Amino acid sequence: MKQANATESIERFTVSELQEELKREQRSRQYRSTTRNTIYVVIVVAAVAILVATLWLPVLRIYGTSMEPTLDEGNIVISLKGADFESGDIVAFYYENKVLVKRCIAGPGEWVDIDEDGNVTVNGVPLDEPYIKEKAYGDVTISFPYQVPEGRYFVLGDHRATSADSRLAIIGCIAEEQIVGKIVFKILPLSKFGSVQ
Repeated sequence: MKQANATESIERFTVSELQEELKREQRSRQYRSTTRNTIYVVIVVAAVAILVATLWLPVLRIYGTSMEPTLDEGNIVISLKGADFESGDIVAFYYENKVLVKRCIAGPGEWVDIDEDGNVTVNGVPLDEPYIKEKAYGDVTISFPYQVPEGRYFVLGDHRATSADSRLAIIGCIAEEQIVGKIVFKILPLSKFGSVQ
């Protein structure tokens, strides 16, 4: 008797109703498959972005005013790892568990001199510095002229009056292994989007 009732209930479905049910089930499976694939793609893209940001293009936020007017507090910048550094490049480097950002003024073996008025010379040649607002001698605990040790770089902030940089013996010249990368691009705020000079 129970079998007959089961058969009767199956027979009550028409062919079109069964086809509709089959289509609904297929759509449900396709939706679950698409959702699962989308989640996998998002996870892979996020992992690749993190890998790229960590290994080649670290993204940094600027804190402080030592690089004004070139970089302001709160700017978001991209640095390039493994770049060659020249005088005038802005570099990010590790110092006591912090990342500092300063401008590279001189490389290994070069002589740096700063006079009382804040004029900078490298190897006896006055440095052209269109990126600073005003010159300043600043806080200095080293003797000038100063020769940059091998494998190190002499760095200064663009806001010379307030910047803590290679003029202080406690910071000194930075070693290559301290360098995070060369700052190449400003991404935020959008009004200042573009390359960093």
